[in-house]
Amino acid sequence: MTTKEILKELEKYGNEQTKSTLIKLGAKESILGVKVQDLKKILKKTKKNHKLSLELYATGNYDAMYLAGLMADENQIRKEQLEDWADKAYFSYLSEYTVPWITAETEYGFELGLKWIKSNEERIAAAGWATLAYYAGVNQDEDLDIKTYSKLLYTVEKKIHSAQNRVRYAMNGFVIAIGSYIVELTEKASLVAKNIGKVNVEMGGTACKVPLATEYIKKVIDSGSLGKKRKTARC
Repeated sequence: MTTKEILKELEKYGNEQTKSTLIKLGAKESILGVKVQDLKKILKKTKKNHKLSLELYATGNYDAMYLAGLMADENQIRKEQLEDWADKAYFSYLSEYTVPWITAETEYGFELGLKWIKSNEERIAAAGWATLAYYAGVNQDEDLDIKTYSKLLYTVEKKIHSAQNRVRYAMNGFVIAIGSYIVELTEKASLVAKNIGKVNVEMGGTACKVPLATEYIKKVIDSGSLGKKRKTARC
């Protein structure tokens, strides 16, 4: 399929209710409101396609950009392209999911995550915390810098409640991820989760809620899934 053909497919799947919800959360035109399950119907036809993913992301259309992240080839995308994607990820679904997902699956994930969390730009910093969280989820513990992850937990404990809105959300997700995926740090993450308590995030007037980290980690432990890694960050 070509970019032009995919854009026509996206128009066919556009959903006004989904579009309205996404706009409330921060998305903007051009957007069609295509549901993820419909994006995946297109993905079945294209599979991973590096060139096409770059073209789709460059359109600036939200639905095409999200699809680009699902389609991207983690073995071909370059660091400078990931940085460009992060810079253009104007909306939380792009900056906290699309870009972190593909970045975490590359060899640059840890490096870029650490770089981005230092940014003063809310969306970039949030992308950094999300990337580090997903990176922990797709890499074995022996391949992770446990000491740095441990220090980052304390950084979250100290700064989460004074951080920018979406950064608070990503930091909370980071604590959950570390407690769930890195067994050596589960106890520490659980303590940090207890200390930070409820995290307040403005969700655009929608019914979306911020998960309570203590409860989430406990559910993972109780389900017997502690330390179980993901095959892919993308979903």
